[in-house]
Amino acid sequence: MQKDKKNTISLHDGAKIGVIGGGPAGSFFSFFAFNLAKRMGLTIGIDIYEIKDFTKTGPAGCNHCGGIVSESLIQMLTNEGIVLPQQIIRRGIESYTLHLEIGTTVIDNISPEHSIASIFRGSGPLGSTVTTLQSFDGYLLDLCEKKGARIFREKVTDIEREPDGINLIAGNTRRKYDLIVGAVGLNPKTLKMFQKVIPDFIPPVTTKTYISEYYLGSETVTRHFGNSMHVFLLNLPGIKFGALIPKGVYITLVLLGTEINKEIIDSFLSSEPVIACFPEGMELKNMTPCQCFPSINITNARNPYGDRVVLIGDSSSSKLFKNGIGAAYITGKAAANTVFSDGIGKANFRKSFQPVLSNLNVDNAIGKLIFWVSTLIQKSLFLKGVLFNMVLKEQAKERGKREMSSLLWDTFTGSAPYKNIFIRTLNPILIATLSWNIFTGFVKSALASRKRNNKPTNPQA
Repeated sequence: MQKDKKNTISLHDGAKIGVIGGGPAGSFFSFFAFNLAKRMGLTIGIDIYEIKDFTKTGPAGCNHCGGIVSESLIQMLTNEGIVLPQQIIRRGIESYTLHLEIGTTVIDNISPEHSIASIFRGSGPLGSTVTTLQSFDGYLLDLCEKKGARIFREKVTDIEREPDGINLIAGNTRRKYDLIVGAVGLNPKTLKMFQKVIPDFIPPVTTKTYISEYYLGSETVTRHFGNSMHVFLLNLPGIKFGALIPKGVYITLVLLGTEINKEIIDSFLSSEPVIACFPEGMELKNMTPCQCFPSINITNARNPYGDRVVLIGDSSSSKLFKNGIGAAYITGKAAANTVFSDGIGKANFRKSFQPVLSNLNVDNAIGKLIFWVSTLIQKSLFLKGVLFNMVLKEQAKERGKREMSSLLWDTFTGSAPYKNIFIRTLNPILIATLSWNIFTGFVKSALASRKRNNKPTNPQA
């Protein structure tokens, strides 16, 4: 390694990089690092440590994710040379079905750019015998291996800093690297290891969510769900967002909220709008799905980098409640660009990597405001009625004029940044339409209440 006149630590030819975590963030970093090194005429070695086998079904090959990718991300990956095989896409989502206590409506996709697709992070749920499933994470990791990465199926148990490098300890083996990249998700023990070499690193604050996969068969999934993602805005304690996502012969249930537990899950599965989605007599509570309670960020990390060390993906910054794969792409690419254009010192990451994290953090702050408003709507039948009526009216309009439907689509699917969604809510036409619907809804409610109160009583009662 070498330092320039500005005390910048830079990679040299033959440098070794250790990447802990072979999920999307680690794979995206490695992919871009190899490309940048080749462009700069450098030879580098990358070792990726990943204990999961993405060719296996169930927890052994899964990174615990709802498995939704946007068409915009797919196009960006294609432009980068990452072309997803058809076997990875389980189903293209052409619409979403909004379920409220007062009714249900189907909202079509507003444009091809806003399409989404469902995937499996591993090779399918526990017990799956479908041999045509291909893992999204496994495909990305294979790309890196083809570019020259060495894959170690070992668990890193410790990290040690030295003056001219950092040691990774895995089992009885100690390997020294010029740069360490942490793509370890939200594993508390592993994040604590990084605090040894980055003393001012503060891990993300997390909450527990719920994901499960139910086998229904292709015919049942097609008949009852089609190519629609079912979204539920129900006034149920602890749940901010519920969704049923079709994936081939499976349906994925995703519940986002605060510390999801069995009681919260049962209340969702017992609700009438959810029961109505499935064949008559089918009770999900009596089925045994492949399930997990993964953690997600509710605040992002602080100072996730130091000399020769950087954390990416969920370990540093993700998108609130949505699109963790997109955030992995953003942070993985940004870290690789910083490493090769600026250096691998803490000051280099602060200069070029931190602004990317700050943009994600600002977007998440706006996202919290949006979900706060969403929670208010969830708790109010009146506001849900206003929203429902607006959406129904928009379905009769041209696609390009469905302002509220467009906002809901991007909020629920994560297809657009929260900042973009917020700016679109300031559209004067949308505000005027919403205000008029609230006013007319209030008037109708008041008139109906007055009519009930003035109704004459039956003298024979």
